[in-house]
Amino acid sequence: MAPRLPHFTRRAVLVGAGTAGALVVGLALVPRHYRTPLVAGEGEHVIDGLIRLSRDGSISVAVPALEMGQGVTTLAAQIVAVELGADWRRVGVEPAPLSPLYADRVIAAEWATMWLPRAVAGAPFVGKALTDALAGGPGDAWARYEADRVPVLLTACGTTLAAFEPRLRLAAAALRSALIAAAAREAGMDVAACDTRDHHVVCGKQHWPFAPLIDAALAGPPPSAPVLRAAPARENADAAPGPLAAPDFPRLDLPAKVDGSMVFAADLRLPDMVHAAIAHGPQGHCRLAGHDEAAARGIPDVIAVIATERWLAAVARTWHAADRALTAMEPRFRIDPGEGGRVVDSIVGEAALDAALTHASPNRIAAEGDPDPLLIHPALTARYDIEPALHAPLEPASATARIVHGRLELWIASQAPEAAAQAAARGAGLPRQAVTVYPLPAGGSFDARLDTRIAEEVAILARKLGRPVQLTWSRWQETLAGYPRAPLAARLSAAFDPAKQHLIGWRTRIATPASMIEAGARLFGGSDTRAAQDKAAGCADPLAVAGAMPVYAIPERAVDHLPTAISLPVGRMRGGAHGLTAFITESFIDECAHYAGAEPLSFRVAMLGAEPRLVACLEGAAHLAMWGGGGGGSGQGLACHRMTLAAPEGMRAGYIAVIATARAESGAIRVESLSAFCDIGRIVNRDIARQQIEGGLMFGLAHALGGSTRWNAGLPQAGRLAALNLPLPADCPKVEVAFATSEAEPFDPGELGMAAVAPAIANALFSASGTRFRRLPLLSTPSLPESI
Repeated sequence: MAPRLPHFTRRAVLVGAGTAGALVVGLALVPRHYRTPLVAGEGEHVIDGLIRLSRDGSISVAVPALEMGQGVTTLAAQIVAVELGADWRRVGVEPAPLSPLYADRVIAAEWATMWLPRAVAGAPFVGKALTDALAGGPGDAWARYEADRVPVLLTACGTTLAAFEPRLRLAAAALRSALIAAAAREAGMDVAACDTRDHHVVCGKQHWPFAPLIDAALAGPPPSAPVLRAAPARENADAAPGPLAAPDFPRLDLPAKVDGSMVFAADLRLPDMVHAAIAHGPQGHCRLAGHDEAAARGIPDVIAVIATERWLAAVARTWHAADRALTAMEPRFRIDPGEGGRVVDSIVGEAALDAALTHASPNRIAAEGDPDPLLIHPALTARYDIEPALHAPLEPASATARIVHGRLELWIASQAPEAAAQAAARGAGLPRQAVTVYPLPAGGSFDARLDTRIAEEVAILARKLGRPVQLTWSRWQETLAGYPRAPLAARLSAAFDPAKQHLIGWRTRIATPASMIEAGARLFGGSDTRAAQDKAAGCADPLAVAGAMPVYAIPERAVDHLPTAISLPVGRMRGGAHGLTAFITESFIDECAHYAGAEPLSFRVAMLGAEPRLVACLEGAAHLAMWGGGGGGSGQGLACHRMTLAAPEGMRAGYIAVIATARAESGAIRVESLSAFCDIGRIVNRDIARQQIEGGLMFGLAHALGGSTRWNAGLPQAGRLAALNLPLPADCPKVEVAFATSEAEPFDPGELGMAAVAPAIANALFSASGTRFRRLPLLSTPSLPESI
């Protein structure tokens, strides 16, 4: 039987007039107090603020998420097309305007510790049960209130499908029901005998195109409870079309990306617009001390120089002229003694992590039983270290602002557009209501675009210049001023039974900054860099160590966080903390297997009786890679990981197992192959799922081999892409990806793909050489001796 939604009252079904007399139908999952922000034009109708329907039957889906290569625009359109029975060639997309109507309550609940009161976030024991009790899931009243109040408009953490697929389906089902009702009235047939297909309503042998039914369909009473299709959007996991076969739902953004017509943030052009380049100070507490403005005036096409306490900008008719002017001015920054006089230094940061791991009191984040008595004298212990990692997206940050008649317009590619709007309002000295944001696609992000400082900077420039201005950070500024993924030092300990065959105790202790509380202070509180670090200081942060609790059935296991204050401001990166914790967990479980004299795959499977989906992934990866047991000299290593997400209908999960073949030769690491088997539940779009997993594997490879830098006197030592040891096309291994056929709710693959790559490579290197690699990047070396 087709699933039905809860009964809708008349007050929950809002009908009103749009511009030019067009009808606006709002069908909400819960009653709201917001007018639909998607305005109907002449001859258009808007359904639930998500679907724009033209009189000719063409459809545009409003996408409340940033398109940054993950294919979210295509997924949203596909969900609507399948539910509605639309012709894919008649479906388009547009970015949703900013409104609480599009608040993501799933991410509001997932990131609850980022906006919970400090007294809660910094409590000595912040476990999942406490977080759940306080913040609940996406349906909890507190999470709903907070998501709408802020509002939480974010693209991150893989929540878009969980947050918006039900709403997109509902809006499409309501429109489908209205069209069927109109056709059934005309045919004198029961609506149960009708359906939609290929942009037609089909009643027996009679077919009606959508277009002539629209006015009659939306003039009638709206359905009180639209019925969803029994089969939502999905594609077979194991389908293998021929090389010339077109996908069922090809990416909507692909043609524009291929022919160059896609407008990214730096491509935008406005009348009378000028360009700006910017110089930030070294990372740390620095202020602008001086610059040679006269040198800039000698550069052709330079228009203005604008200095603030923290940065210097040059404005010119072209960006290159502005950048040349910045170089000519030789801006000088000084350490601000009033703010503690700190600048970022990797040696100092590593010493702080080392001291915390050795001496700080732990905060227990999660536990099953109590492993501490078993680990007074552990059978096995190992230390792991991970350096800060740079996002390094292909496109550096860029934004354009224009102020006209007291209103600011902002064109930006942002994962946090509401936070960007608030930042721009601060920069322009205007109320938030006077700011309009036009979302643009991003040329990659990896969560770099959660940083909204460029919005405030470009608004300041627009206010001072009185004309449209586009600010673009250089690659050096992207590296210098960005918020990298936090560094980590961890000690893992294990206890075995007397026979040394079975794990009976496990403890993970992680020294790392409270990175997500720090990021939350910037995103939700509007704090600057220093204030955000101060708010996070000393706080236990479950999100900073997410994924550290092993999925294995170890009777006594626990995770401790040792929050560590370092001068380097940090932020989130693709995969979140899972990119860190999967490495330390899966590397150490491999060490435990070796200690027990067990084959690594069977050692894991023996402890995964409660995780059959993960076992299936391990077996699938073993089949793909022709796993030979990972014995000495084989160069094969494996790793697996699980990620979860609390959704309105319950917990969703994604699983991955990766087998790598790798060797270290002449001071370099050569990865020959990566085989991944994934279970991401129902697959909405097979091509996009494969692209996301393959891209995640390459992202994981990049950060296993490089993607990091050290800082000295606040300056990164690797400021260009070429210095980050990122894999070139010739370095990319053979990649095989397969998916499980699953009826579970879909899990976003974008974050999952990168998590298990680094430990799989590290374990492969051990099998090839007998040497353990306990640092990321794998060939990095510590700046000072580490405590054991």
